[in-house]
Amino acid sequence: MTTKSSPAQALRLVSNNGFAEVWKNEINGQQSLHATRSFLPGDVICSFHAGTISSVVTYLTVQVDDEKHITLQPEFLQYINHSCSPSVFFDTSLMQLVCLSEIQPGDEFTFFYPSTEWEMVQPFTCYCGSANCLTTIKGASHISDEVLSEYRLTDFIKRKLSHRRQY
Repeated sequence: MTTKSSPAQALRLVSNNGFAEVWKNEINGQQSLHATRSFLPGDVICSFHAGTISSVVTYLTVQVDDEKHITLQPEFLQYINHSCSPSVFFDTSLMQLVCLSEIQPGDEFTFFYPSTEWEMVQPFTCYCGSANCLTTIKGASHISDEVLSEYRLTDFIKRKLSHRRQY
């Protein structure tokens, strides 16, 4: 068992998945996915596919259409947590995880949940600490077009925004 400690947290290695490792924070129980190698913006980190497809949204699914939600395969991708300054993007049209900002070994992979989710099944208060933190994450439908224009968004979210602008 490997443990990384800092004054703020004690992380325990849960699994190694080649380009990434799942770590568990022993203080709060949260798991996260961390890089084992470097990536540059635009790099395709990996391909993924739908483990399951459902009309029912859960906190573990990624929305790909109005009533179509998928679970991610490989499954360890579910441990990519939210940030208002994301390092990766789930391209649900090409089914690729894409690097948005430089990532070094040990860095946590993070994505902007509203880039895939129109309405969050479990809205939450964000504590990502980024300069542009939105504080409350409820889904793309609750965020202005101006703010969303700063993010890379799935084709589904772009369609929803286009429809919203028509009314």
